[in-house]
Amino acid sequence: MLCPECGKRPATLHYTKIVNGEKTEFHLCEVCAQEKGDVMSGFEHGFSFHQLLSGLLNFNSSPQEAYKPQTLRCNTCGLTYNQFSKIGRFGCGNCYKTFRERLDPLLRRVHGHSSHRGKIPERAQGELKLKRELEQLKAELASKIQAEEFEEAARLRDQIRSLQEKLEQ
Repeated sequence: MLCPECGKRPATLHYTKIVNGEKTEFHLCEVCAQEKGDVMSGFEHGFSFHQLLSGLLNFNSSPQEAYKPQTLRCNTCGLTYNQFSKIGRFGCGNCYKTFRERLDPLLRRVHGHSSHRGKIPERAQGELKLKRELEQLKAELASKIQAEEFEEAARLRDQIRSLQEKLEQ
């Protein structure tokens, strides 16, 4: 596909813009995209999955910090965090524990939370659903106590007690 702007070079940059709910697709060559200012910073020479993963893994670091050698290393397989950020996968199961401190913020950023929240099987839905609701209410209770909203905290405490009674039955 040729770039619709210049009609000379192949359109290698494909992206979608959504403004006020209106979706517009663009297919441009790199030169025209740079002229229009539609290339994201850091991706002037194209985009790759590796760049995306590296960007997510180093989202708290400055560009200078990203190039400092990483000393965090897995005791079991010897993989460093820097190596993980380059290859995008762990060497062993212990890597999850070793790099946990850095993975939690990454998972929260990507998924919204750091614990698995998969689908609940229909036959187990009742109890699991109650447990999740109980977990959520306890977190909400802690925040209400922290904010000194004691009337709301008392209401939540009573809800928690009734859910715990349902689970014990």
